[in-house]
Amino acid sequence: MYHQLTTRERYLIVEHKSTGMSLREIAKALCRSASTISRELKRNADKSDGRYRVEKADSYARARRRRSRRGSRFKPEERVQVHRLLGRRWSPEQISGRLRKEAGLRIGTSTIYRWLARDKALGGTSWLRTRQLAHRYRKGYRVKDLRGRMSGKRPLSERPEAATDRSEVGHLEGDTVMGRDGRHCVLTLVDRKTRKVRILKLQARQAAQVNKALIREAGAGRLEMKSLTLDNGTEFHGFRELEAKLGIRVYFAQPYHSWERGTNENTNGLIRQYLPKGSCFKELTQRRCNEIERELNNRPRKILGFSTPNEAHAAECCT
Repeated sequence: MYHQLTTRERYLIVEHKSTGMSLREIAKALCRSASTISRELKRNADKSDGRYRVEKADSYARARRRRSRRGSRFKPEERVQVHRLLGRRWSPEQISGRLRKEAGLRIGTSTIYRWLARDKALGGTSWLRTRQLAHRYRKGYRVKDLRGRMSGKRPLSERPEAATDRSEVGHLEGDTVMGRDGRHCVLTLVDRKTRKVRILKLQARQAAQVNKALIREAGAGRLEMKSLTLDNGTEFHGFRELEAKLGIRVYFAQPYHSWERGTNENTNGLIRQYLPKGSCFKELTQRRCNEIERELNNRPRKILGFSTPNEAHAAECCT
């Protein structure tokens, strides 16, 4: 088991170092590893001039230990706040950033993770609400591309600058998330600038269903679309009808280059918190999709300065 260096050992480090002993020789004299001595000299050197002094090294080490024990001083009212927000599927980072922004509470991300780890060790279930601690990795397999080919599709290189640099709202990324039966699915649309998402239940993964839903939503004023970036699936093969009826341009990422639609891929991962892989979408309703959408649009994002997508969208509409 590792033990912290003592004040006496620090004095010996200074003494041996002054005689010209190497790190390995100092480590051997103190029965410590060379990496321990090296780390000590780097971490606890005086910040003002880089020299190693025992008093400063002791002070830095004590301060670091105090910070590491902060989790034990997690106030009950703070724990209630954190537990409530975990129930809304917020990540520890989102909780920490939002509470600091909104209420001035300084609860570190690492403090929340330590609390969750203790909760897990004691048989609690709060940790299950976090993607990072509960996520089970699946091995991916390359499959034959059965999606067909589209002619005349526009590459991302032709996308307008405002869509590429996320300087205005209305440039969306779209994709489908499948249910277990491979038929029922949801269509997800995310604004590249504000990260606001719209989730639409489809009865089938077909181009006619996708186009019908998009034209309906745009006609009802529930979608602001200036451009649309899509996956290469066959459900998007009717893009020419969308361009003609909605007056927009549709762009496509390269096949198997999901990172080119990173905003949408990340959002789909969040949606999977509510609709896990292997779940059946047959009984999924649009009302439930709206509930999931509402939760995601009211969840703070680090990339938005811990504002929510709804707040970011409202700010854009008011300027």
